[in-house]
This record gives sequence, C-alpha cells and structure tokens, in this order.
Amino acid sequence: TLAIMAGGAKEDFERAVPVFKPMSETITRTGELGSGCMTKLAHQIIVGVNIAGVAEALALAAKGGVDPAVVFEAIRGGFAGSVVMDAKAPLMLDRNFEPGARVAIHMKDMANVLETAHALRAPVPMAAPAMANMQSPKANGMAKEDHSCMVRFYEMLGNVEVKRGGCQGR
Repeated sequence: TLAIMAGGAKEDFERAVPVFKPMSETITRTGELGSGCMTKLAHQIIVGVNIAGVAEALALAAKGGVDPAVVFEAIRGGFAGSVVMDAKAPLMLDRNFEPGARVAIHMKDMANVLETAHALRAPVPMAAPAMANMQSPKANGMAKEDHSCMVRFYEMLGNVEVKRGGCQGR
C-alpha cells in the first residue's frame, strides 16, 4: 500500500492532493519542503528493522522446534504485531519472494538513510545492521526479489528453513 509523505507549502500540497488520491488513501503533509524525504527515510528504517526482526524471530522459532506459522498467528494480534509482519511473514512462510518491494530498492533507500544520518551526525544503530543484513540476499543474486527474502540470511545463520509446518533445523 502506497503511503504518500509530501513536504511543501500547504497551498501547494492541497493542490496536489487530487493528483495523489488515485494512488493512495494515506496522504500526509509532513511539513515544509524536504520533510517528506526525511519522513520516507524514517519509514525505511522502521520497515527494514521490522523485516529483520520478523525474519530473525521466525528463524528462531523454527530452530527451536516450533512451527513459525503458529508463532506468527500467536503473536500477530499482540504487541509485536505490525503491518510489516502481516505483509511479510506470510511471504516468508510461503517461500514467496516475488518482488513487491525489491531488496535493491530498499538497499538504495537504506543507503540514503545512512548517508543522511552521517551528514546530520544522527545515530542510527539499528539501521546500519539492517542494511548489512540485506547484503546477503543481494550477494546471493536476490537483489530483485522481495525484501522479505531477508529471511534467507537468518536461515543461513541458523541452518534452518522458515516455512509453514517447518520446525526442524536443517
């Protein structure tokens, strides 16, 4: 689902809303010019860190002998639940890495996060490892796959496969 985050003068934003409407139901003026870009960077950190957390958690469950699909169902409605988990965990469990949001595009966005954070001298201690973890799928020819394929990095580390009904280490 596309979320539009736009910065600029209020009157310019209001003129642009009819153009945005066919593309998204979530349209937010984030402030003055440039604020939309900063909001997008914040968004990418949250998505990247969330995907890494979901992948890591499901790999741990599988390695520990618990069906990761059951773990997903058990926790999705609780405090750990998120839109990212609801969107990406089923792809991981079904081994469906058809591109929705490609690894290469997310890496480009995360590179912008790190560059901006460096320029602002802003700490991003969770964004940097999330970006580093995306290197494995890219290095293994998966740059054009959905970023949910990041689960493969955690599978490799734990010698386990995350899939429905799967609860045995490899």
